[in-house]
Amino acid sequence: MLQDEPDAGGRRKLNAKMLGKLLVIAVLMFGFGYALVPVYKQICELTGVNILTPKDISVKEISNSQIDRSREVTIEFDANTQGPWRFRPTVASMKVHPGEMTQVVYEVVNKQAYKMDAQAIPSYAPQQASGYFKKMECFCFKQQTLGPNEARQMPVVFYIDPALPKDVKTITLSYTFFEVGGKPQAAAGEGQGKS
Repeated sequence: MLQDEPDAGGRRKLNAKMLGKLLVIAVLMFGFGYALVPVYKQICELTGVNILTPKDISVKEISNSQIDRSREVTIEFDANTQGPWRFRPTVASMKVHPGEMTQVVYEVVNKQAYKMDAQAIPSYAPQQASGYFKKMECFCFKQQTLGPNEARQMPVVFYIDPALPKDVKTITLSYTFFEVGGKPQAAAGEGQGKS
């Protein structure tokens, strides 16, 4: 028993010493982690790498300098359909500055008692304007599926390229909306069976 007591005291000293070392390591690790952010920012500033918030940018520099405010182009919107539904733009025309991002909405109503798959095909007048009419978002990019009697508003987000020839003052954007496929046979049979 007498031999166990010195060992117990020695173990306590070793444990206390180990605990002290672990605490010092933990404090050093915390300090390193805390100092890492400002050190990283300083290294990034010195090397010019990964600068997420440059100090030189002001609100004026962020504005779109590609907008040609010296002229306006009238955009006319047209809609044609091939099928029993209503399809039209919400506005007939608007004036835009070349380079300015603009949105127009087209409405479609499926007047049929069954689901329909449809596609819209755009055309432009004058034809030379098609290369300057830039669509960022358009329902014409993909086929649309409309449920029975469903109404939907579909946006077109676009801008006119500032390189548009100055003699073009009016552009007409026309869509033809047509059904892809036809009336599904299963739906036709179901509708007749329920009557």
